[in-house]
Amino acid sequence: KWAGGKRWLVNRLADKLPAHRRLIEPFAGSAAMLFKLQPNTAIVADSNSELINVYTCIRDEPVQLYMALAKHAERHSKEYYYEIRSIVADDAIGRAARMLYLNRTCWNALYRVNKKGEFNVPIGTKNNVLMESDNFTGASLLLDRCRIISQDFSDTISMAGDGDVIFAD
Repeated sequence: KWAGGKRWLVNRLADKLPAHRRLIEPFAGSAAMLFKLQPNTAIVADSNSELINVYTCIRDEPVQLYMALAKHAERHSKEYYYEIRSIVADDAIGRAARMLYLNRTCWNALYRVNKKGEFNVPIGTKNNVLMESDNFTGASLLLDRCRIISQDFSDTISMAGDGDVIFAD
């Protein structure tokens, strides 16, 4: 889930897209179009390096990420949320699990940081950290066919070539 996600829109657009060589999604967010189309090749990008780290960890270490997220699920409470919100893990899996945990339990799945780069969204009403729809292994197989990069959208769009489709919301 991602604030401003386009899952509702991709269902309307997916069958209207022309045949394409590669999908380019420069504002990854929930990567709704990627997960809907499941293309053979894609570029998934965003300027949010923490989000890109999540996609990279899902691609490279889906089981380890799921296990780290499960540890957050076991301890979830208001106090635990604010404790985790106040720290940043040193390793990629820890940072990815933290981001997913906070995203799933914060107010409205909002991602916001202050001027110091600190995540500052209050706890929300959702308590589900692990979802029945979680399929990190399946997502890993799809993401393995993607180039995943953190960069400005204009740099990503400039990578497009003949036959590519850019989904820029």
